[in-house]
Amino acid sequence: MKKKIQFSLVYRDMWQSSGKFQPRKDQLEKIAPVIIEMGCFSRVETNGGAFEQVNLLAGENPNEGVRAFCKPFNEVGIKTHMLDRGLNALRMYPVPDDVRALMYKVKHAQGVDIPRIFDGLNDVRNIIPSIKWAAEAGMTPQGTLCITTSPVHTLEYYSNIADQLIEAGAKEICLKDMAGIGQPALLGQLTKAIKDKHPEIIIEYHGHTGPGLSMASILEVCNNGADIIDTAIEPLSWGKVHPDVISVQSMLKNEGFDVPEINMSAYMKARALTQEFIDEWLGYFINPANKLMSSLLLGCGLPGGMMGSMMADLAGIHSTINSIRTKKGEAELSTDDMLINLFNEVEYVWPRVGYPPLVTPFSQYVKNIALMNLLTMEQGKGRFVMMDDAMWGMILGKSGKIPGTIAPELVALAKEKGFEFTDADPHTLLPNNLDDFKKEMDENGWEYGQDNEELFELAMHPEQYRNYKSGQAKKNFLADLQKAKDAKMGSKLSAEELAAFKHAKADALVAPVKGQLFWEFNGDGECAPTVEPYIGKEYKEGDVFCYIVATWGEIVTVPAALGGKLVEINAKQGSKVNKGDVVAYIEREQKN
Repeated sequence: MKKKIQFSLVYRDMWQSSGKFQPRKDQLEKIAPVIIEMGCFSRVETNGGAFEQVNLLAGENPNEGVRAFCKPFNEVGIKTHMLDRGLNALRMYPVPDDVRALMYKVKHAQGVDIPRIFDGLNDVRNIIPSIKWAAEAGMTPQGTLCITTSPVHTLEYYSNIADQLIEAGAKEICLKDMAGIGQPALLGQLTKAIKDKHPEIIIEYHGHTGPGLSMASILEVCNNGADIIDTAIEPLSWGKVHPDVISVQSMLKNEGFDVPEINMSAYMKARALTQEFIDEWLGYFINPANKLMSSLLLGCGLPGGMMGSMMADLAGIHSTINSIRTKKGEAELSTDDMLINLFNEVEYVWPRVGYPPLVTPFSQYVKNIALMNLLTMEQGKGRFVMMDDAMWGMILGKSGKIPGTIAPELVALAKEKGFEFTDADPHTLLPNNLDDFKKEMDENGWEYGQDNEELFELAMHPEQYRNYKSGQAKKNFLADLQKAKDAKMGSKLSAEELAAFKHAKADALVAPVKGQLFWEFNGDGECAPTVEPYIGKEYKEGDVFCYIVATWGEIVTVPAALGGKLVEINAKQGSKVNKGDVVAYIEREQKN
């Protein structure tokens, strides 16, 4: 029999790849004993990544959720994992050193054993400080390689990074195949290269299933010395998430590996509970397309977890482009046409911005550049016309060293705009600011929390935490949930039933993130419309009212939920808005 292979359940990532929110504390407390009862998992990914942020957005305290979920696993010796974005820690933009260092103390006290520390550019300067802080806090730091397929992401490239992370104190290495486009043969060779040089190092493989290569990759890494495989369970396995533990176990058992047995009765309980959480409220925010695999992802290399937001962004641009094409006397593009155009444009943009691994936040930046290029090319303006500070920050090196070479046309454009490239260590560009947040908590009379966990939460997610404390986050979430339920119910009603359905008379269109407001694209597709929004303007259901460009570069549409008449405008084009700010009111006809 071959070596023993352990399984990890990526329960947090199952939800993060599939939906807008995470299970609540009470739901996590229900599922934990059943996961333990399954008997096949040596590890569970409990938190990290966007877990904290999305809990705050739902008006929930993430610290309570992390403690409650970790506790049962701690008691039986199952290791707990968190996803850690290195320089960005738990958010989409850089975090000062003092806040990053505090995170490991807080998370270890909450019951988290292993931080999976990655950097979206594989820049070791963004990972090594976290390895040191995690070890000092008593955690087991896991250095991570973001896997992708490009001319610069070679076996030597990855092996060199692994050597540096291990030398810095990483006790484990994770092969994070976030888009599932890592080629199985290379992954096997990389696993062997690391194991041959560092036989004591644990290797964990984390691969998404979107393009369909993950099972072959799992077999390759296991045959070359991998120790732990990340898996999922129904009803959130496969699609663009992770392979199901049942299939992985069957494949590896028949290959001769020593793998744990699965308590199928407990598996079915966990499956039923997860479906219960979906039916209760989380399912209203799951994009059905995330249950589908697609070989089209191999070309563009985009991770499956961002497909939902990408399709929403694409829908807004789609109508604008078709409007422009109609005025030019050209045929409109179908949704499939637009999707292929976007994937092709990502393939064009990616090498020109230096092949950053397409993982948060750089996958969003590259996608947004491509999306804006489609619009500006349709307008006859060419490429790289609409790029915000975050996109330029990636290109200029402010987030770390780009793996490849920036195209000459972008170097020239940067010079034209007066921008400067930098090779400075990114974390040195950020001043410590924990004392500022302590002052804010003192002034508000807020408790720092057990092991300073509330202080950490404010420092990590300032806007979301303030909205959580004020109660605004819960109000926003409940409004979002009601809209989602209304829409779902409406899709099932007859025309007569729908006509009699009673809705609120006025809808507040609320900024979903902090960023810059652009009025809707219309006319020739300019950011400034040919006709300004005006009082009394009619909107149909789903019409895009405006775009908000978030501080990290994500383009967010604000649609008119069920149509109606514009009765109030609360922000002007180009103004800076915070999450939760009311942009406008749309009045809808009141049904009896």
